[in-house]
Amino acid sequence: MSVSFGTSGLRGPAIDFTGSTTAAYVRAFLEVICVSASSRTVYLGADLRASSPEIAGYAAAAISVAGWTPVYAGNVPTPALAVYALARKSPAVMVTGSHIPEDYNGIKFYRPDGEFLKEDEAPVRERAEALLAETLSAGGGSLPFVDPAIAEAYVARYTDAFAGRPLKGLRVGLDLHSAVGRDLTARILEGLGAEVFPFRRSDRFIAVDTEALDPADLSRAKGEIAAHRLDAVVSTDGDGDRPLVIDEAGRQVNGDVLGILTARRLGAKTVVTPISSTSAIEMTGWFETVVRTRIGSPYVVAGMAAAKTAPVVGFEANGGFLTESDIALAGGSLTRLPTRDAILPMVAALVAAAEAKRPLSALVADLPPRVMKADRLKKIAPADGAKLIAAINSSREARVALDPRLAAPVAVDHTDGLRLVLPGGDIVHFRQSGNAPELRCYVETDSVAKTDALLADMLAALNRHFAA
Repeated sequence: MSVSFGTSGLRGPAIDFTGSTTAAYVRAFLEVICVSASSRTVYLGADLRASSPEIAGYAAAAISVAGWTPVYAGNVPTPALAVYALARKSPAVMVTGSHIPEDYNGIKFYRPDGEFLKEDEAPVRERAEALLAETLSAGGGSLPFVDPAIAEAYVARYTDAFAGRPLKGLRVGLDLHSAVGRDLTARILEGLGAEVFPFRRSDRFIAVDTEALDPADLSRAKGEIAAHRLDAVVSTDGDGDRPLVIDEAGRQVNGDVLGILTARRLGAKTVVTPISSTSAIEMTGWFETVVRTRIGSPYVVAGMAAAKTAPVVGFEANGGFLTESDIALAGGSLTRLPTRDAILPMVAALVAAAEAKRPLSALVADLPPRVMKADRLKKIAPADGAKLIAAINSSREARVALDPRLAAPVAVDHTDGLRLVLPGGDIVHFRQSGNAPELRCYVETDSVAKTDALLADMLAALNRHFAA
């Protein structure tokens, strides 16, 4: 099979999510992971990719054949589906390729007790392969009617918790593009008192990667800020689990910076985050414990579950925010949601700015001067990316050939990929993506200009290497 598990769910070319392959994985998930579930309902959702309705139809048929009842949420954000299912101790299946190109797709599975874990992958894969070997019959066709309760509960989650219209007076731009939760995001922001200025609604899927934002997206946002005197522009990736926040000056607030601001606003004591997040987290001194993990929300989930000091939260450099604890707020509370969510960090950062009566850029400026950015080379086969990373790790000559500044790192971290701390404190981190054929590069320095320059140099060096 050409589909496989990546850092977050099952991924592969959309055309390879055939009826039989989809049915095999969905049935394997239910048979292996959900066998002891008290509920026999499976909540099902899909993003706005052209291929998603057909795959969701295959999934619905497989759920029924397995003896479960599919409840179709329609086009809702992944966290909306996950939190609704979790509250009912039911499994969930989300058809989405998240932020990767439209010709790819994927499936995210949610256990009755939370996120699908890394150790769940092997037994599900083994059972799926066995089902396919048995010449599994697969159905498809029409989807069940949409149950609107899932979407409504997601809106209420935030408008109830952050009571009192705390965003009143803020003017917020909303880049709609093809984000599955675009209309729900508008309702949440308006429900919290913001004046919302939507733009760029697209009927065609647009892959928005919040960790490697297209310069055209940033330029478009700056134009909207100037035209409407906006306090911020916000958006999400395709399935609504990664936020995009751009401040009043037209600068992207990096996902891990959003995470720091959100964790502080929520009163977190323990923060769990991957090795790729900015080192400013420790430098603030705001949190009792900071736990570093491999990249991918399942690793963050595992780290949060093992944490001892509550409230426990987690976030990734892409901005997806997770909560292991129930969070008490002045207006209400948020039940735990140990999977990535885009709305919570978006709203929490805006609320923090409104409460402080300061622009977003000022809140960011309060943090230690560490700037992390990432970009990637597309269409890099995993074997080729792994070969380069191995060479850089083992050979000074290979490091010098790529860029002389990498010659003598003062610290090396192999938690996920290869993370080099250079003399002077700059950080360069190489990692082959687990979701797509891409080689990612993360750079951290003490200024925007230095980070931009070093990241550009690293991408140019990588391009030269693979072009040779």
